[in-house]
This record gives sequence, structure tokens and C-alpha cells, in this order.
Amino acid sequence: MIFYPLMLFIMRLDKFVCKSTELTKIEAIQHIHLGEVSVNGEMARDEATQVHENNTIMLNGARLKTRDFRYILMHKPAGTICSNIDEAYPSLFNYLVVDKASELHIAGRLDADTTGLVLITDDGRWSFNITSPIRQCRKVYRVELSRVLTIEQAESIATRFKNGVQLQGEEGLTRPAKLEVISSNEVLLTITEGKFHQVKRMFSAVGNRVVLLHREQIGEVRLDVEVGQWRYLTESEALSFSQ
Repeated sequence: MIFYPLMLFIMRLDKFVCKSTELTKIEAIQHIHLGEVSVNGEMARDEATQVHENNTIMLNGARLKTRDFRYILMHKPAGTICSNIDEAYPSLFNYLVVDKASELHIAGRLDADTTGLVLITDDGRWSFNITSPIRQCRKVYRVELSRVLTIEQAESIATRFKNGVQLQGEEGLTRPAKLEVISSNEVLLTITEGKFHQVKRMFSAVGNRVVLLHREQIGEVRLDVEVGQWRYLTESEALSFSQ
């Protein structure tokens, strides 16, 4: 098991206490309300207080230190959902065996029928770097289409995607995207944003339909484990999303 501390962080006091102990959120809040937690020598009774990792935070006289953040890569199977709990479909967290899985969240969700690379973490700022449109993090998808593309059609779609297409219900065009042809009905699409059902809607906008969708890469991190398997990111992989 490998954890990597990346950057200085700010978080709620109750989350800090949970991340530093085995206490549940309810238990942490109870200790805070009882006046048993101090921040830089001052009693803190508000669980929403924002604290910095360099603050001196004490619980009943003992200084707390948070566990390092976790950064995980998983190969999402079809028929699972990007949620911490089972809903209409089973959660992909059923494949993840780690302590305090409830503290983790997914940085960039996939639809139930979409397979491939997902990144999982308990570092909110790190996941923001992946999902925020401002950061323009690359995502590469392998797409199987319902209609065969001629060379001319593929070139036309590539040009339209490069220039941006209008999605139904959206005000502006999509950001420039890159289309690479693998076969007559299979392509790679690279996008730098993550609108709702974006890949499917982009191909719908050019008169085609996505049959199968698989995410192969996020940023510089490529999928390299079998379906349903997972691993911790290397230090260089984790740091690549913090620059």
C-alpha cells in the first residue's frame, strides 16, 4: 500500500479529525461540540471550521496528524456505477478493498455502460485538477460507432470536432477535440472537458451513435490493469495532476 502526500491542503475540522483518527464523522463532531478539540491553542466548537495541515490541532491533549492522501486507478467494468454505494447498478467500490473506503470519491465519473479508467481519491483539490474545465485535463476514449465511416466522413467529423460542435442544450461549442481513426467504425477521441454524456452527444451531433465507450487515458495516466482490478498510482503519476 502506497500513499503520497502532494500539496498543502485546507479542510473542515470534522474531516481533519476523521482523517487523523478512527472516529466516524458523527463521533468527531461530538468531540468538537464537547470542546475537546483545539486549533492553535484555541478551543474550536464549530465542525465547519477550516483548518490547514500546518495548524496545531489537538484532541484531548494529543496532537493530530492526518493520514496521507490516496490515489487509485481502477478498470471499471460495464454494468457498474461510479458511486460509493449500490443503486440501480452495483457500485464499482465493490471491487475496491481498502480501509475507510467511504472517504474516497471518483475524479471523473463514467456511465454505467461505459468501461475503462477511473481515478479514485480522498484528495478533493487533486480531483478538482482533473475534473475542472479550467485545467483542460486530457481524457482519451475508444469509441465503437453504429455507422461505418468513410474516409471523407471521418475527415469531416475530425474537422468539426477540432473546431467544436454544438451540443443540444449547451450555449457554446465544445472545446477542440482530436479524432483518430482505428477502423471504419472504431475511433479514439481525446477531449479536455467533461460535459454530461459528452462523447455520446458529440457523435449524435454529427449523425452517428456510440455503441461502446471505453476510457483509456486521463492526463498522462494510461489504463494498465485488467477489468475490475485496481492499483495505487505511482508518485510521478499522482504528482502529474498537481502541476
